[in-house]
This record gives sequence, structure tokens and C-alpha cells, in this order.
Amino acid sequence: MSVSELKHHLDLHRNQLVEEILTCAYLPQPIRGKEIPKGGGKTRQLGIPTAIDRMLQQAVSRVVMMHYEIDFSTYSYGFRPERNTQQAAGKALSYINSGYQHIVEIDLKEFFDRVDHAILLQLLYRKIKCPKTMCLIRRWLRAPLEKDGKLTKRRMGVPQGSPISPLLSNIILHELDSEMERLGLRFVRYADDFSIYCKTKSQARKVGNDIYIFLRDKLK
Repeated sequence: MSVSELKHHLDLHRNQLVEEILTCAYLPQPIRGKEIPKGGGKTRQLGIPTAIDRMLQQAVSRVVMMHYEIDFSTYSYGFRPERNTQQAAGKALSYINSGYQHIVEIDLKEFFDRVDHAILLQLLYRKIKCPKTMCLIRRWLRAPLEKDGKLTKRRMGVPQGSPISPLLSNIILHELDSEMERLGLRFVRYADDFSIYCKTKSQARKVGNDIYIFLRDKLK
């Protein structure tokens, strides 16, 4: 179904859709796998939900975001209202100009494909007590991937290409932000790319190792 057909479909089936959601009987359709160029000859795997699931995910995301946005770190700039890459770059430059010129730069490889569902769902349940909302999110996380006519089960990851995945990624990486703030570090994060600014090479090396261990052992 194309997005242009969605309103007509909802006019006909809205009551049935609402009933399925309220009784936790709604089952998402498989997401469509699509690889796009990433640069350097590499590709990025997208997972594109159906028009109905995209609409529902956008609705849930707008409500859930209000519960988390007030707690998110000042130094997190990706996929958030009124925040952008220019602000992130400006903050990084201010650290450098203040003498923090030894930089730990980390890009979480295949982050969106490796998010641990159990950890993410635990974090969500701390604030979202609505069983129907949790049921929807849990099923979106487990929706199979359809690619080249084959269905593949998914047991980890939040598919890039879905409206709710940026919020879910920020929720789990907020744990990383909180750890860096607890350690008193100067950092900038934009989604799964982040950098930490230190005054000496030895401090940068120690900080890099500590954060590596936190990512490996705490966030899996």
C-alpha cells in the first residue's frame, strides 16, 4: 500500500485497527529489507515498515518522546527536536579551543543492527507502563525482515528506516551519555557517532578503554 492510499484504507478499517491495538491482537507486517550505498563501497541495511506500521510508529514515537526528551543529555544532538549537526560541531570546537585537543572518536559499528532487545525493553518499561504500547513496540522489534522473497527472523536491532528507531536508539544510548556525565567527561554524541575530548593523550587512552568496556559489558 502506498502512503497516498493510507487514508482511504483507514476510513474503511479504522475501527478494526483500533480494536486490534487495544486488545494486543495487532501483528505488524514484515519489514522490507533494502540496501543503500554507504560510501567507501559499503552498503547500509534499511528495514522499511509498511505504511500502516509507519503511521502507528510515528504516533507512538511522538507520545513516548515526551517522556524521555526532558531527561536526554544536553550533549546529544542526533534525531532530537531543535538540535542539529551544526550545534554538535560548534560544541566540539568549543572543547578544542578550551584545550581539550586529544579526542577519542567512536563510531558504533552496525549499531542499529546490534541493539539488545532485552536491555532496550527494560529501559522502556521504566517509564512506559502502558501494556498496549509495550506490546506494539515489542512486536515491531521482532517483526521479520523480508528480502528477495525470503523472511528472516530478527532477535536484535532496531531497523534503520522505521520512524521509531531514532528514538529507541537515543533511549538506549542515553545510558552511555549518563555514564560519560557521571565520569565528568566532555563529549558530543550524534546518534551512534560520538567523541570525547581530553587534555592529555594518556587520559584519552584511559577514557577510551573505560567507555569500550562499558559499551561491551553494560550495553552488550
